[in-house]
Parts: sequence; C-alpha cells; structure tokens
Amino acid sequence: MNRYPLWKNLVIVISLVLGIVYTLPNFYGEAPAVQVSPLKTMLRADAALMSRVEDILKQGNVAADGIVLDPTSVKARFGDTDTQLKAKDLLQSRLGEDYVVALNLLSNSPRWLSAIGALPMYLGLDLRGGVHFLLQVDMKAALNKKMDTFVGDIRGALRDKRIQYSGIARDGQTITVRFRDREMRDKAMAEIQKNMPDLELKTEDDGAEYRIGATLKLEAQRQTEKFALDQNITTLRNRVNELGVAEPIIQQQGAERVVVQLPGVQDTAKAKDILGRTATLEVRMVEAHAGDPGSRNYEPQKIEQAIGGQVPFGTELFYTQREGGKEALLLSKQIVLTGDRLTDASPGFDGTDNRPIVSVTLDGQGARVFQQVTREAVKRRMAILLIDRGKPEVLTAPVIQSELGARFQITGFRSTEETKDLALLLRAGALAAPMEIIEERTVGPSLGAENIRIGFHSTWIGFAVITVFMISYYLLFGVFSIIALAANVLFLVALLSMLQATLTLPGMAGIALTIGMAIDANVLINERIREELRNGNTPQAAIHAGYDRAWGTILDSNLTTLIAGFFLFLLGSGPVKGFAVVLCLGILTSQFSAVVVARGMSNFYYGRRRKLERISIGQVWRPAEAK
Repeated sequence: MNRYPLWKNLVIVISLVLGIVYTLPNFYGEAPAVQVSPLKTMLRADAALMSRVEDILKQGNVAADGIVLDPTSVKARFGDTDTQLKAKDLLQSRLGEDYVVALNLLSNSPRWLSAIGALPMYLGLDLRGGVHFLLQVDMKAALNKKMDTFVGDIRGALRDKRIQYSGIARDGQTITVRFRDREMRDKAMAEIQKNMPDLELKTEDDGAEYRIGATLKLEAQRQTEKFALDQNITTLRNRVNELGVAEPIIQQQGAERVVVQLPGVQDTAKAKDILGRTATLEVRMVEAHAGDPGSRNYEPQKIEQAIGGQVPFGTELFYTQREGGKEALLLSKQIVLTGDRLTDASPGFDGTDNRPIVSVTLDGQGARVFQQVTREAVKRRMAILLIDRGKPEVLTAPVIQSELGARFQITGFRSTEETKDLALLLRAGALAAPMEIIEERTVGPSLGAENIRIGFHSTWIGFAVITVFMISYYLLFGVFSIIALAANVLFLVALLSMLQATLTLPGMAGIALTIGMAIDANVLINERIREELRNGNTPQAAIHAGYDRAWGTILDSNLTTLIAGFFLFLLGSGPVKGFAVVLCLGILTSQFSAVVVARGMSNFYYGRRRKLERISIGQVWRPAEAK
C-alpha cells in the first residue's frame, strides 16, 4: 500500500543528486579576476585574444590561476586583489584603446562543475553594490522624427517627378500636402503610395484646394517604436563598455522603458554622462586600399607609404577589421553623408544568392546626394564610420556595385549575426529618441555585503525555528518534513543557478517566504494523517489516506498563490519580478518536495512493515479519551 515503485525512488534520488551538484557552485565563493572584451564592434573575443592575454601576463611576471574564453570576453582569474589590480594595469597599457579591461569576480568552483553548466547565481546590485537606472524612452519624439523624415521624402519625391504642390506641413502625427488642381493631387497620391507604403493616405477637397492627409499606419508606428527601443538599447550597450563594467545588465522593461544596472560602479555622475552622450555616423569614400584588386582605387603602394607616415593631403588613414586581420584604408576627409540622413537599417537576405545583407534607407535629401555621388563611383569602396566621443571607427567598407538611391544594400557578411549587429549599429549612431532617468539607485559594496549577511541569517534562523517546532510537535514525521523542506531549498537554489538568475534582496525574501509556505503543505499532510488515526484507521491506511486526501487542499492553496506570483512577474518591475520568480519556482519545488520526497521517506521507513501498530507523529487526541 505504501511502497513506491522503483522508478519513483530513482526520480527522487536523481533529483537530489542534481540539486546538490547545481547548488554546490554557490558555496565555493568568488576569486578576483580581470575581464578583457573588445571595445570596437569589428573585433572579436577569440583564441588569438586569449593567447595575447596569456603572453602579456607572462611577460609581466603576473601569475594567473586560470584563463578562460567565453563568447564575449577573455577572463583571467588571480589569487588575490593585489595581483588582480597589477594585471588590470598591465593589460590596459599593452592592449590599448581597442579593448576594455574590467575588474570582475569568477566562481572558485571546480572545472568539472563548470563543464556541466553548474554555475553560481549572479548577485544583484543590492547584494553586490553598484548603480541602477530606469530610463523612459520618449516614443512621441521617435514618431515625430519619423514623420519629419517623411515630410522630406514626400517633398523630394514630388520634386523629382515634377509634381507641383502648393505646400506641405506636419501637424502632430499628420502630414498635409496641398495642391491647386485634382490632377496633380492624384499623381502625387499614386507616387506617395508607391514609394511610402507605411503611410495611410486620405484625400480632402476644400473649395479650390485639394489636399492629401498622410498618417503613419498602426503597424508602422509599432515598428518605429520597437526600432527606437532597440536602437537605444544598442547605443547604451556600446557606451557602457567605456565604463569597464564586468557584468552590466541592459534590458527592456515594458514597452517604453530600459533598465540599466552597472555592478561595481559608484560614480553616478560619470555613469549619467556616459549614458546621455551623443554619437554620429559618417559615410566617406575610400581613396586607396590594398584589399580588393577587383575594385577601383586599389593602390597597395600608396597604402604602404601612408602606413609609413606619408599620408596624402585631404585623406586620413584608418583601419578596419577583415577576415585574416586588419586592413588599412585611405579615406577622403570629405563627408558624403551623416547618420542624420539614415532612416532605417534592417538585416535580410539577397534574393538572388541568399547571402546575408543589410538594407539601408535614406531620407529624401540623403537619397539625392547619395545618387549623385555613387553615379560616378561604381566599383569604388565606400566606408561607413561610427564617431563616438570624437573617436572614429570604420564599421564596414563595401564595394559600390551600382548607382545608389534612397535604398541600398551592404553585402560581404559571413553570418546573419553580423548583419543584425551592423543594422542595429547603423541605427544606433545616436539615440533614436530622448530618454529620461525616472529612477536612480546607488548601493555601496559594504551595504551589499551587509544585505547578504542579514538575508542569510534571517533565512537560517527561520529554518531553525521551524525545525524545532516540527520535530517537537510531529516527532519522526516532523523529521521527514524538515528533510523535505531542506530538499525544497536545495531544488530552488539549484533551479535558480541553472537558470543563471540574479539573486537580489527581494529574491532572498522570496526564499524565506517559500520556506514558510512549503512547510504548510507538510503540516496539512501530518494533520490529515492524525485525523485518519483518530477516525480509527490503521497506521498504514492513515498514511496512505493522509497524503492522498491532503493533495487537493495543497494544490488549491498553492495554485492561488502561483496565479498571484505570475501576475506579479507580468506586471511588476525589476525587484518585484525577482521576488515573483523565486516565489513561483518555490511553489513548484515545494509541491514536489512535500508530496513526493516526504512521502518517499515515510514509505521507505514504514512501507515494508506488514503489521504496523503505531507511527511516530506526535500525540493523537481522541474525543473518547477526553472523558
């Protein structure tokens, strides 16, 4: 009656083993480390960078306990903070401005744990210290900028087709184009519909004047807002790199907000300056290069002279990252276009050979200038530069294949990831829409350490008090309940570690609350077993009925809490979301530990006894004995 099949026992054992393995990394502590990541977009964290870091440390007689490579950076672990600081200064001086060297902390857990993905939880700002910003994106300004672009596009398109109009103006989110006769109005209507499908057009007649009213379609509005948010997030990521933050968190919150968390940063003024600065894009023509013999201006000798210091008048020497290393380019100082003329950039695929491309769209004035310049520059290379704080960087230098207008494509990419990155960067030369800091918090590292101490102490004290009560009141079944409760905490921490969740102070409060809520299920089960014994059932029947009949009550009570936790996560902000995640996961693990693990222990201890006269569950009060 009260015996689990073998597979259920195996599930419990395997779950406990996995829980222990994935919880272990959180107990090894952290070691001081240095993180090296590329600052320029065209550089990559690869084996060559890792080898370079190793060589620099060896030459400087700085001993590293280990060097690892991840997708975005190279990390070197050290035995103490003095060595860490010495290594940071050494790497920063040798690597130059192309790389960001930041202080970091790495887990001390053994390599075999890291190899199976057993990593510790991240610590939030309230536990580690740092700066937190919540920024509101001005979506109205993004839409206004888009409509201003359309005003220029409509004006340019009508001029190119020699369609006469009497005036064009924007009022809010509506563009009004006025005409003196119906024929011109109808021609303009067809031209605008053909070239600007994102606009919804309506005609209005008022006496001798004919008008077209243009508004942005709802789908286009949403796309504009999404592009603005993506662009701002990408721009913020590029800027935060300059702060040298090891594990920055920059993520969308809701439809119009961005959360920026900078662990370890205490200088709020500098962080604000970095987040609020502006950057621009420039397009220039390549005067000489040594990369593609099939294109014009292929002059390797001139490039060698420029590298040697003989840079021709009116040109500048730049380097761009290409497959196989850096490439030197001589660029004209004359700027063809700036990022102000770029309205859109999106990744895609070429329709002929399915190669990854980036499609770029310019406004009306930019299209006319671009057409004039590229008409005579076929087979020449064109460079796109990002200028950030006065430091220009060549993002790409493609070959012009034909005369270009308002829309053109950039090719030569090795993967779709590169096209996505470049499309975002082209849109992220500057912030797409203004942002306002609506929430700001600074947490010192000493306060973070105090929060950790208080949080763990409160959790362990609560666990100890519950242990004393349960064992004294329910005896052996109280021991089963406490072991199941410990397993619940183990499962919860293991899940958070596997998900690489960020542990915050509200999260620790969620763990403490989960302990109290999880023991409630065991109390319901134990009291139900007592009730069955009072009704005269045998101990084996009481155990079986106690677990089975308490299950419905446990499920109902936890389901209502789970629904509340789900909506807290859905509608809450950062700290509330952290609490909701821990709460919801804790409810799920408590269901398993209280019903399956606790019952497995009682089945193992009592289930093999055929003649069981009594069980250790504390005093069972019967009404007949009260007389």
